[in-house]
Amino acid sequence: MHRDLFGTIVQIGDILVSEDVVSEYFACDYKACKGACCIEGDSGAPLRGDEPEALERGYPEFSELMTDAGRAAVARDGFFMIDREGDVVTPLAEGSGACAFCHFPGDGNCLCAIECKGLRKPVSCSLYPIRVTKLTGGGQALNLHRWHICKDAFRLGREKKIRAYKFLKKPLIAAYGEEFYEALCAAAKHINGDE
Repeated sequence: MHRDLFGTIVQIGDILVSEDVVSEYFACDYKACKGACCIEGDSGAPLRGDEPEALERGYPEFSELMTDAGRAAVARDGFFMIDREGDVVTPLAEGSGACAFCHFPGDGNCLCAIECKGLRKPVSCSLYPIRVTKLTGGGQALNLHRWHICKDAFRLGREKKIRAYKFLKKPLIAAYGEEFYEALCAAAKHINGDE
């Protein structure tokens, strides 16, 4: 671990984790946001290596739950786009920030059509509000993203005393493994001193 003006950076193998990931409180408050992270923004969800192919394979199963605009986006752009920063991301419905794979069940909520059919949604969606950045040399950096639509999630996490890394235990293990998560827990105990 390195401490400087920007806080503590935890290094686990070739992955750098910002202090906020282990020290900040966070717990999704779906009742408050109704899935806004899937419909607001200027870019789709970042995709990893084989995720576009997985989306294409599963498409016949979940496409019926998507909106017409979502299906039109897939017909137009395919199962991924390259955003203005050069990242591979999910396509967006025309004229909106909504992910093409959104499902609106009619109750004012937005769900993931992929997940509704029991398939695995993109890792970046599961890890949110952690954002993963690729580093020169092949490493990765995990940082906590702060977005106004998640203000209720940060509040709820503080109320329930749930740290972001604990709320995201399953997706962190799915993405990086048990050993990584155990090392992250040890770092969190050192940093927070209260666990």
